[in-house]
Amino acid sequence: MPRKTRPKAKSKPALHPRNRYQGHYDFAALSNAHPALRGHLLDSPAGGKSIDFANPDAVKALNAALLRLQYQVRDWDIPPGYLCPPVPGRADYLHTLADLLADSHDGKIPTGKKILGLDLGTGANLIYPLIGSHEYGWSFIGGDIDQTALDNGERLLDANPQAAQRISLRLQPRSDQMFRQLIKPEEQIDFTLCNPPFHASAEAARAANQRKWQQLGKQADSKAGTLNFGGQANELHCPGGEAGFLSRMARESVEFGQQVFWFSSLVSNADTLKQLPAQLRELGATDVRLLDMTQGQKRSRLLAWTFLDKKQRRAWRKARWPAPIKPAG
Repeated sequence: MPRKTRPKAKSKPALHPRNRYQGHYDFAALSNAHPALRGHLLDSPAGGKSIDFANPDAVKALNAALLRLQYQVRDWDIPPGYLCPPVPGRADYLHTLADLLADSHDGKIPTGKKILGLDLGTGANLIYPLIGSHEYGWSFIGGDIDQTALDNGERLLDANPQAAQRISLRLQPRSDQMFRQLIKPEEQIDFTLCNPPFHASAEAARAANQRKWQQLGKQADSKAGTLNFGGQANELHCPGGEAGFLSRMARESVEFGQQVFWFSSLVSNADTLKQLPAQLRELGATDVRLLDMTQGQKRSRLLAWTFLDKKQRRAWRKARWPAPIKPAG
């Protein structure tokens, strides 16, 4: 069984303590940061303001406001139909990953541009690199098979030159590969992260979309094929769904086991975890971790693994990570 770095919380699910989005959204501050959000504000039953979370344009405007207010990201936008992920949940992944790095570093989070992460499937939104470079000063490689997504990522970097100093984008030319083509020979990556496609087919994705619209009180066919958070085909489904994707990732990760400290991925389906940790150990992983994350009523998991032994990890930290600050006395 994988090692759990943090036990499951027994109290009400909450965001990570370092997440900037505790409690309710401050729509007044968000609207001041991104005035386009004002046109989407509605009166909520509780007496405050909210948006229609079933409206893709409103969700996109909220994302732009959140990124502008808390992370100083300018002119954030994505092409129509591309994945528009919820910012607080993506920030939670990064903070949980930072805890994992700290657990490997005497409790001190390694920060700064020398720390390099690979965002596998960065998408047009570039959320992980934009937040991670701001919060921890990390550098990122954003990889994707979609040139249109990368073109929008380049536009975002042009609009945010400070982030551009720490983020580079790479095209994955083969849809049947993950780390190959993206990780250069002898390149050292401190962590990888990924939000894998969940569904096994376009039909399954459409059926899930219809259920989601019904839960939101909308007609199931009112926006056929459209999620409020969007998504291209490669972002939503792949052969074998999430389990198949992660199994292929695990097998390919072996080839780069000496070039990557921690591999990681979100895991949405608990059934995926029935076989994957055992597969990783059979492939030679020396440490497998399962970290729980909660956002409101949603519970997700971060699975991480490494092929480095303890001696190799010590050598890696000494060469690449800032020395932990020892407590006084």
